[in-house]
Amino acid sequence: MLRPATAADFPFIRSLTTRPDYAAFIGDASAAELQAWSDSPADRVMIWEAQGSKGFAIYHGIGEPGGIVELFRIAIDQAGGGNGLAFFGALVDFAFRDLQAQRLWLDASAENPRAIRVYTRAGFREEGRLRAHWYRPALGRAVDLVLMGLLRSEWESLEPVRPQA
Repeated sequence: MLRPATAADFPFIRSLTTRPDYAAFIGDASAAELQAWSDSPADRVMIWEAQGSKGFAIYHGIGEPGGIVELFRIAIDQAGGGNGLAFFGALVDFAFRDLQAQRLWLDASAENPRAIRVYTRAGFREEGRLRAHWYRPALGRAVDLVLMGLLRSEWESLEPVRPQA
């Protein structure tokens, strides 16, 4: 279901990061950058496949003091297809269970309410907002970034996240 990405996955990852409907919400990385992250002990590039969907995620900060891990980039091939919560739940569980995160954080475009709903439903809390912080060429302007986080103790107390029927 969740596995490390290989170089053979990079075209899939780039196919999502370069999609026009994602351009306002996600940045792109070259194959060389993806390879560098894959090779780094402080990063993970992961592929998720389940229920006819496929997605990817990039984690940063693995092994840092304090166990603070960033979920840096996330995308699924069928946004709005009903698998987002299962995908995100697998990413969160992996961070705390396998990466031994004590805190997992991410930032999201304030103009992506669907993603923010998924993150909130998975237990994340809004921790702040950087106003007009991230310039998006596809929009021709900067957007607000919403900072969100989840602590290990909060994750441990959560009931398993289940997709809506």
